[in-house]
This record gives sequence, structure tokens and C-alpha cells, in this order.
Amino acid sequence: MQSIVVIDQPKACPLDLTGVPVISARDYLAGRNVPTTRRLRVFNLCKSYRYQSVGYYVSLLALARGHTPLPSIATVQDMRSASLSRLIADELAPIANRLLRRLKTDDFVLSVYFGENLARQYEELSSKLFRLFHAPFIRARFYRDADGWWMRSLKPIAMNDIPESHRPFAAEAARSFFERNRMPKSLRQTSRYDLAILVNPEEATQQRAPSDEKALRRFEKSARRNNVYTERIAREDYGRIAEFDALFIRETTQVDHHTYRFARRAAAEDLVVIDDPESIIKCTNKVFLAELLERQRIPIPKTRIVSRDTRNGVASEVNYPVIVKQPDSAFSQGVFKAESAEALEDLLTKLFADSELIVLQEFLKTAFDWRIGVLDRELLYACRYHMAKSHWQIANNEATKTTYGDVEAVPLDNVPPAVLKAGLRAATAIGDGLYGVDVKQVGKRAVVIEVNDNPNLDGGCEDAILGDALYDRIIQTFVRRIEQRRGVLENPS
Repeated sequence: MQSIVVIDQPKACPLDLTGVPVISARDYLAGRNVPTTRRLRVFNLCKSYRYQSVGYYVSLLALARGHTPLPSIATVQDMRSASLSRLIADELAPIANRLLRRLKTDDFVLSVYFGENLARQYEELSSKLFRLFHAPFIRARFYRDADGWWMRSLKPIAMNDIPESHRPFAAEAARSFFERNRMPKSLRQTSRYDLAILVNPEEATQQRAPSDEKALRRFEKSARRNNVYTERIAREDYGRIAEFDALFIRETTQVDHHTYRFARRAAAEDLVVIDDPESIIKCTNKVFLAELLERQRIPIPKTRIVSRDTRNGVASEVNYPVIVKQPDSAFSQGVFKAESAEALEDLLTKLFADSELIVLQEFLKTAFDWRIGVLDRELLYACRYHMAKSHWQIANNEATKTTYGDVEAVPLDNVPPAVLKAGLRAATAIGDGLYGVDVKQVGKRAVVIEVNDNPNLDGGCEDAILGDALYDRIIQTFVRRIEQRRGVLENPS
């Protein structure tokens, strides 16, 4: 990817950036002297990124032109966000406490130049900040209280604000960064688009990842067949999202979680993202799902939403056994079966400690659950998820090691029409993303249990019928959406 540097006054640039084209901000905004290559990384070193300033518009127009701005508008906004800064402060605290614990002062300022600091002992902290907030020059302020070291603020540094004594180091850090990233022609440079796949290696070791290693490799092979570059990224790559055209989240999603921040950031950067933030919000809360499906007249088990104010008398009004769900339950965790009024009262007391609302649902005993895969409001695959051995759920988390029931892929033509209809209607009520809808069939009755925004796609399981075609359909959906988005930008109405 070719790089350029954009600054207010190139002749007054305090850094020697030999080897990288430097153009003025005014020329970039006017489209003068800008390379015509599609893959262009724009290092915005303007003196200000405040709203509607020249620096602000350089990053904004870079986004509109399909270039990759550093910092991006989303990065600048994130650095101004007090709530996000607090979240990042918690993430940085272990590193900060380890590296800063011997300081005599209770305040510390860290200047980061392309991920580096003058003092090598702060290299880990500098690199972490750069990956979280992909801006060329940033300044973080830390303070110490009774609980340890915390980040107080984070701001981009204008080039002219770099101290005179730091400028040779900042210039060398910039040259080193450009040199590392000036690669020979590679798959990424020759591919049409770049797709980031967010994964969590810890989930893989615990067999809780939405896609196993075999499936991830098949996604990567499909991407190569479709001329798409893929790169697996992890939690610490938050600041790199703007480098890609699309984001595919293959890590278990939650709203109060970095996966949701990734989705939000990708959407803000105008990337195609699955799972999109709205789908994560809708699918990860069972209270929302119950209300939505009921309003859409989509069949669900008999369901009751209980609050602290309405819990009195509930235990004597429901049939047993009854399913009890905490709103953000996932992977069969946070879902319980109460066999008696006493057991229900105990569960409610426990769950109300963390949530204002709890879902009670009719227990329907079946040998398996149907899983209906839906993408872009079209049926994709179907599976029978059999219950774990001697258990009432498809995953048994009660043993020392989680065990699962068998997964049996089924041709769509062999699935009862009522099951397909229920699954498709439920997914369509959420959006046009990739969903896995759990449906129970009792006699001729098909009822939706839940809609998953991050459905399992494992090698030899969900792909057993379609094979490579399953992965191709998903990758091609990314390609089509990217091209549709690019078309809007290139041919505005």
C-alpha cells in the first residue's frame, strides 16, 4: 500500500521524512498531486484535528475517497470519548502498573511516535497504545492513586507540538515505520479487498470459538479464491480496523465487550461488518428477542419477562420445569432449568443481583434443536443440534469439562417447511446479517428459541452439506457489500 504524508505546510515540516511523498493539506483537499492508486495510506500530520478543521477534513475526505487515513475520524473521536478512555484505561492498567511502579512521581506523560517512545522500557506500553489508537503521534497522561496507575487522557500530537529534543527520534520512528511497511508486492497488494477476521485464541483452546481452526482456514481459502486478502486480528488490533475494507467477527459477541467496540468502530469507519453492532445488541439480549418475536407474531415458547417488582407470586403461577434465562446468556451458559418453585426462587434471587429483568420460558423437551443459518435474508444451511449426553441442552457446562451433543447437517429440502419459515422470519426481523436461529419442533409446532448473531461455523459440521460453497457465499457477500458501498461513493446521486 502506497503511503503519503499530508501536512499544513510541507516546506515548514520539522521532520525529515525522506522517501515518503509529502503534500500540503490544501492540495490533498483539492485533489492536487494525489497519487491515483486505489490503495493509498494517508498519514495526516496536520496541526489540528478539531471538528471541521483542515486536519479533520483531510481524514474525512480520505475515508470518502477509499484511502486509509491515519488517524481516522473514528480514532480522533475515540480519543475524545471519556467512556471509551475509561475502558481503555482498565485494559492498559496491568501494563502501566508493571512499567511505572518504580516512578517517584504520581504523574507521567508518555509521547508515542509511530508506536515508539524515547525510553525503551516503555516500548510495550507505547506499542499497545499505537495498536489501540492508530495515530502517528499521540500523548498519554497517566496518574497514580491508591489503586495504582491509570490513564487520565489521550490526545493526538500535532507535528509542530513535538518537542525540539524529540524531533530526531520522531523522524526516525516515522522512517522506520514507513520502511517496515514498504513491502514487496504481496497478496494483500494484489487483492481486491482486505478482510479482517477477529478471533480469540483463548476461546479456541476452550472449544467456545464460533469457528474452529479448520473453518477459519476454509474461510481464508475461499477469500483467496475470490481475490480477497484476509488477516486474523485480535483484541489488541483495535486501532488497525481502518486498514481494512471489512470486518468479520469470529469471536463470541457481547454488548459490554471489545467485540461490540470493534463492530462500532468498523461501522464508524464505513467498513462492511458482520456482526454489525445493531445485530449484536438485538441478539445478545434475550429480553429484547422475546419482546421482538412476540410483536412480530413469530411463534415462541410460552414466555414471561419478570422484574424485581413483578416476581412475587410468579413461582406459583408457572408450570414446571421452567427455563430461566439471564438476558445475556450464550453458549448454553446463563440458561437454567428450575424443577420447583423453591429452585425458581433461588435462581431469581441470584440472577436479579445482576439484571433488572429475567426471562422465564416454557420447557419443551426435544432430542435436538434445529439450527437454521440465514445470510442476507436467505436460507443458508440447516443442522440438527442434538442434546449433550444425559443433559437437556446441546452443551453441558455442569461437568468439569464442557461437552456437546452431535451436530448433523441436513439438506434444506429435508427440513420441515414450518421450521424453515420460523427461522427465516426470525432472522429477517433482526436484519440482513449472518444469523443462526434455534428452532424447536414439537409435533407440527415450530417455535423459535433464540436468534444468534454469531452462529457457529465449524469444519465438518455446519458445512457438511455445502462444503466450500458455504464459505464462498459468505465471502462473496462481503465482496458484494464492499462493491455496493464503493459504488455509492464513486457515483453519488
